[in-house]
Amino acid sequence: MTFSRTVFFVSDGTGITAETLGHSLLSQFGGMQYRQVRIPFVDSPDKAHDCVERIREAAARDGTRPIVVSTLVAQAVAQILQAAESDAMILNLFSVFIQPLEQELGLKASPTVGQSHGRANSEDYSARIDAVNFTLAHDDGVSNADLDKADVILVGVSRSGKTPTSLYLALQFGIKAANYPLIPEDFERGKLPGALFPHRHKLFGLTITPERLSQIRQERRPDSQYAALDNCRWEVDQAQRLMRREAVRWLDSTTKSIEEIAATLMQTVKLERHGY
Repeated sequence: MTFSRTVFFVSDGTGITAETLGHSLLSQFGGMQYRQVRIPFVDSPDKAHDCVERIREAAARDGTRPIVVSTLVAQAVAQILQAAESDAMILNLFSVFIQPLEQELGLKASPTVGQSHGRANSEDYSARIDAVNFTLAHDDGVSNADLDKADVILVGVSRSGKTPTSLYLALQFGIKAANYPLIPEDFERGKLPGALFPHRHKLFGLTITPERLSQIRQERRPDSQYAALDNCRWEVDQAQRLMRREAVRWLDSTTKSIEEIAATLMQTVKLERHGY
């Protein structure tokens, strides 16, 4: 693979914010391949100097200026990174947005290193941990207990994306998401599993093209009836018929990312994240 540029995501914390925002910006410029380097926990002058050296080495190696997406808060550390601006394009995302917000809010920011992710004792963190525990306990129909406490219950054939979507909802938004597989016995009865009847208003279905489903299942159980294309076609068709008959809202997950699935689900079901 030929890389067009090296992109550094530099942060005094985990680097998740810098990487997320950086990806959103770079995705607007299609057709380019980036060598991506995350440098977290740059919280001292020594670490900042090391970071500058890595940026300059990349510039010399690539023959073009790297792009540096930074969320450094400490002014002294950020200024050291800024010294590399002759060798790289430096985007400090906090400095771009903090000043306009100060003007609009009429308040002076009080920057704290790691503040955006340092909320281990907050209600938000507790809500997400509770949601993850709930989701793990209700994965793949393992337990019917406390389904009344679920915010949403995902249904669909095996390997249609229910588990990763449930965990993403729990971890990112504190949503208690159970998931339940639709299996041949359900199709033969022509009804939803009995445990789901009292919670039909919480159901949201995921479907997938038979071809993609067969590919995914082949990786799990090669050359099995479970993965056979004809069987996948039958299961997908039966699941969609069942969801239509039971008026379950559903989404085709084939070409969508977990983030897109989760966003669409939350908008459709009208779910709000728990905490901030």
